[in-house]
Amino acid sequence: MPNLRKKLPSANALFVFEAAARCGNFTRAAQELYVSQPAVSRMLARMEDHLGVRLFERVRGGIELTENGKILYRKISEGFNGIEGAIREIEARATGVESVTLSVSTAFTTHWLMPRMSRLNQAFPNVDLRFQLISGRIGGPLVDVDLGMRFLREDEIGENSVLVMPETLLPVCNRRYHETAATQTGREHGDTVIVMDDGERGWHERFATFPAHGRHVASMLSFNDYAIVVQAALLGQGVALGWLNVVSHWLLEGALLPSEEELIVTNRRCCLVWPENRPLRPVAADVRDWIIEETRADVRAVDRNYPKLGLRRLLAEAGLVIGPGQDDGRRVKAATP
Repeated sequence: MPNLRKKLPSANALFVFEAAARCGNFTRAAQELYVSQPAVSRMLARMEDHLGVRLFERVRGGIELTENGKILYRKISEGFNGIEGAIREIEARATGVESVTLSVSTAFTTHWLMPRMSRLNQAFPNVDLRFQLISGRIGGPLVDVDLGMRFLREDEIGENSVLVMPETLLPVCNRRYHETAATQTGREHGDTVIVMDDGERGWHERFATFPAHGRHVASMLSFNDYAIVVQAALLGQGVALGWLNVVSHWLLEGALLPSEEELIVTNRRCCLVWPENRPLRPVAADVRDWIIEETRADVRAVDRNYPKLGLRRLLAEAGLVIGPGQDDGRRVKAATP
């Protein structure tokens, strides 16, 4: 340790370097550290002079790590994560409460997790659950979290990720909208299609049952947060593309219905992922397994309530066989329309 002190201009340089490397921007690092941007720049310049190598390249819109910078950042991240884990363990020993941080979408949190929060609290009374929420499409690196929900391709699923379910899509609407859309007047008027962003504007064209039943788009509602898309469908504002891992609760409550009896299972996989550079703590693994089992129970119940969708068969064809399991009957309220 005495030798390490000699190799750095100050111990604080490690925190400044880690923040700048993680943020990819001196200004954002300065905001996180509550110092000025010039102070960050000066500290890193001193660090580079002290080490005799360049750690960053200045590029348009931010900074990039050099090869030397990447080596240092990797080891500093491992060290900081280890220290953070030790502090968490000490806090847990002192208070009996462990924190678990999830990186998930606002939609998943609002429409899937919140309705079952009481059961989660019963299962984990000594867990302080925290959230890093993402509006819109979920993605990005896992920073300062224990678990993240991400959609991966088959070849991207590694040792630090586990399958929840294949990406499963279906059109959804509330009962009032469903009944109106089924009338002759509703067919002639056309559908209001709710979309999350420009990338999903033609989602209805992916379902063969739409044109087969003479449906056409009359208008469109667009939001940049999928939580609002689902809320709009719940309020009868139109028909939305439903990600089953988000809308399963409302399907089982009967608040949402399949707008058409058709499912699409894509080649992407909904996974729970944890950072590669830190071991998954037992409590985080328990929360992970709880989310997976709750999701599988939803799948079993949705398949039972809407057998014409062929959910289990399609998931089995995608490589996920859902066993019989033990479903919570209190959640199964919907009836096939």
